[in-house]
Amino acid sequence: MRVYHFAGSTTCRPVEMFAAEAGIALQLIPVNLMTGEHVGPGYTAKNPSQQVPTLEDGDFVLTENAAILRYLATLSDSPAYPKEPKARARVDEQLDWFNTGFSREFCYGAIYPRVMPHLGYEDPAVQAAVNARCTAKGERFMRILDQDMLKDPGPFLGGAEPNLADYMGVAYATLGEMARFDYAPYPRVQRWIAAMKARPGWKAGHGAWEGWRDHVLSQAAA
Repeated sequence: MRVYHFAGSTTCRPVEMFAAEAGIALQLIPVNLMTGEHVGPGYTAKNPSQQVPTLEDGDFVLTENAAILRYLATLSDSPAYPKEPKARARVDEQLDWFNTGFSREFCYGAIYPRVMPHLGYEDPAVQAAVNARCTAKGERFMRILDQDMLKDPGPFLGGAEPNLADYMGVAYATLGEMARFDYAPYPRVQRWIAAMKARPGWKAGHGAWEGWRDHVLSQAAA
């Protein structure tokens, strides 16, 4: 089974971490986003949206990281994607929540333009206004995660053990580390991130990103 990925990508990290923990062997094929390989005809033929990751299982091609997570969890009969309809619907709800509002405001609106300025607006005044708006909305989503979604006593969205939304959500939430986001007001989020980082698959999924994060922070401090 192949996964076309970019090492350290926010959307690839959940798939790689989950696969490592589920014992699913993936052949990782790099797609260089920095050189524009993803917009070339070869990759576009696989994924017309020109995004990563893309999974190939024989002649079956699947895009979108949430769909890939569900597929891998179903293949491996993982409890991270429960079979009971209401429990499964809750996981789907959480996946959708991260992939819509949280990702849009926190990742794409507030953090990415700080880390990769070319993703922002050319007009500094416009970008400053967008950043202020998205930062405020991103902080609101972080409060919802902290106060309404992460419950005691278990550290995970899934309770004592992570579900698929934990694997996805922690990649999105930790993106703030690259811009020195202040997690202090969100104690449950801090506990959750620490618990996910202690998981056996963390390095497999996030090691390349941690190297990128540390490089970005060192450059900012220089």
